[in-house]
Amino acid sequence: MSVGEYEEEPVRGLPGYLPADETLIWQGEPDFKVMARRVFHVRTVALYFAALIVVHLAVQASGSASLADVILGSTWMVGLGILAIGILSLLAFAYARTTVYTLTDKRLVLRFGVAMPMMVNIPLSIVTAADLRRFPDGSGDIVLSLEQKKRLSYMMLWPNVRSWRINPTQPALRSIANVDELAASLASVVSSATKPARTESTTVVSQNSGGHNAMIGAS
Repeated sequence: MSVGEYEEEPVRGLPGYLPADETLIWQGEPDFKVMARRVFHVRTVALYFAALIVVHLAVQASGSASLADVILGSTWMVGLGILAIGILSLLAFAYARTTVYTLTDKRLVLRFGVAMPMMVNIPLSIVTAADLRRFPDGSGDIVLSLEQKKRLSYMMLWPNVRSWRINPTQPALRSIANVDELAASLASVVSSATKPARTESTTVVSQNSGGHNAMIGAS
């Protein structure tokens, strides 16, 4: 597995052209709207500020505040809420736009980074498990468990990691709009890539719904 910065990108999402014996299976990126909701929690922040405004209005209405004071107090909270949502939405857009996930028959490549572009090459032979979290709208995340000695940096990989799992850090493909397509492709190629190298079963990704995690075993 390799991790590092890159200067050129002759092929979108890849540090170089694919070798003749390697085949591109799937390529995609995080969905901006899904990332805004699931990673940057824009909807939660909006509800938080809405609740603050409602409480403020209720307190002011029960007191002796004038209409001008009520409007002034609500205005600055609305403005602050819009600013916070705008900043989070902009971050989600920037991260989604600069991230590309590439699956070949030999590896997974994660290209990401707003200020400092990075690439992570993950050979499929070291993927021991792929955990799928599928949401009702068809989007989802795929979290990888790796058989490797090199410790990955949680901060460097964020948000392409399993949340709050630092030791060991688990790379993740986040906010995929049609995660079922990727799950099916990943299950097939991981099974093929690991079968010759292992006699024991290898856990690969399965499809599920309702925001739950699921895994299946492939002999």
